[in-house]
Amino acid sequence: MEDFVAAVNAIVWSNALIILCLGTGLYFSYRTRFLQVRHFKEMFRLLFDGKSTESGVSSFQALSMSLAGRVGTGNIAGVATAIAFGGPGAMFWMWLVAFLGASTAFIEATLAQIYKEKHLGEFRGGPAFYIERGLGVKWFGVLFAIVSVISAGILLPGVQANSVADGIKNAFQLDTWITGLGVVLIFAAIVFGGVKRIAKFTEYIVPFMAIGYILIAVIIIAIDIKQLPDVIALVFKSAFNMDAGFGAVFGLAIQWGVKRGIYSNEAGQGTAPHIAAAANVSHPVKQGLVQSFSVYIDTLLVCSATGFMLLITGKYNVYNPAFGSSNTNEFLYSGAQNVAVGPGFTQSAMDSVFPGFGSYFVAVALFFFAFTTIIAYYYIAETNVSYLTRKFESPVYNYALKAIMMLVIMYGSINQAKLAWDIGDIGVGLMAWFNIVAIILLQKPALAALKDYEKQKKLGLDPTFNPNDIGVHNAHIWNTITKSKHV
Repeated sequence: MEDFVAAVNAIVWSNALIILCLGTGLYFSYRTRFLQVRHFKEMFRLLFDGKSTESGVSSFQALSMSLAGRVGTGNIAGVATAIAFGGPGAMFWMWLVAFLGASTAFIEATLAQIYKEKHLGEFRGGPAFYIERGLGVKWFGVLFAIVSVISAGILLPGVQANSVADGIKNAFQLDTWITGLGVVLIFAAIVFGGVKRIAKFTEYIVPFMAIGYILIAVIIIAIDIKQLPDVIALVFKSAFNMDAGFGAVFGLAIQWGVKRGIYSNEAGQGTAPHIAAAANVSHPVKQGLVQSFSVYIDTLLVCSATGFMLLITGKYNVYNPAFGSSNTNEFLYSGAQNVAVGPGFTQSAMDSVFPGFGSYFVAVALFFFAFTTIIAYYYIAETNVSYLTRKFESPVYNYALKAIMMLVIMYGSINQAKLAWDIGDIGVGLMAWFNIVAIILLQKPALAALKDYEKQKKLGLDPTFNPNDIGVHNAHIWNTITKSKHV
């Protein structure tokens, strides 16, 4: 079974998906005239646009909720893995993925806003909604929703919980069942409060965890700041096979940098649009631009913090592909002795500057990063449950999801489930395939909305959205919003 799942996983997450994500990002960058550069100032301004209402959350709350999903263990372990198997040059390719992916994130978030609905008094939306309403292919939307519920609601939360429990056990010698019970209780206290409590939690926790982590990294980098220019030069040289030491991993630098970049910032995967749809904004493009900015925060700030911290302290290994990653005695570079690839690299880097501090800090960081990802998984699963059951208008289905996820989290905390992780990866990979195909076919409404937004901005207006003005159909919620503003 494990061999079969691994084989399917290798197909779903093959180079074809990497090429598709990069190509889509490049294509949308061209079609939007590189909005990630043109509208950078507007992205920052819009972070605090819009207020929370009974139906939706503010732009900043939506940003925090999406970052809860984007910023996870991949920002610590994923960066270390990319450097171990792809060399320092992998960081450059992560940056490139973030730059191009910002345009993809804009398209999917804008579509989520255009085709959102209201269910049980709250805005809901995402790929399943815009696949059905925009493309008019209901079975495709239902298939996406089912895959999303299984992956985000059942398989992946337990693995994240296992990471939390193991990290706490390694640092504080606390039994995994105690940590699991604590995570379940905190999870229940948040999700039973509805989307508003989730928004409030992430609004305070996500900025705190991201800023705290970046601040520690900046301190470590500042202590040895003289090496920073050489480190930056090393990243660019090894990214383009100009560094003799890491020339052997040039192809792997691209592969691992792109793969981990996509996995970390999630642009195009179809996860963040669920959260983008919950925002209360006057025009879909506003949330599209905010979600573009979140990709920058995830990769250009948090991932870069980890990468520079590893490179400047030298606490990382780079495997020699000629001998294979399983032979730990053969390295192109070995600076982290007896440390497994993953969070251990980051712990070693911190411990080299603050002895005894690294293990504790990384364990706490992993707790916040992984736990907020579990909260994001819940919201994604709940949104797709709402899509599948929206004809019935009953909260009982969401209560059932909460109960199932509590059991999954507890089980995952005390039992390592590699098979569940692999199956969950397949689900997330399928979501990415489905979503990218959908947004390529459905790009016209998003591009028309961008043109409409820019036109209103030139007239000095605070843009508002009327789907009929740009020939968009089936965006029924916006007709209601437009009418209410004119009453």
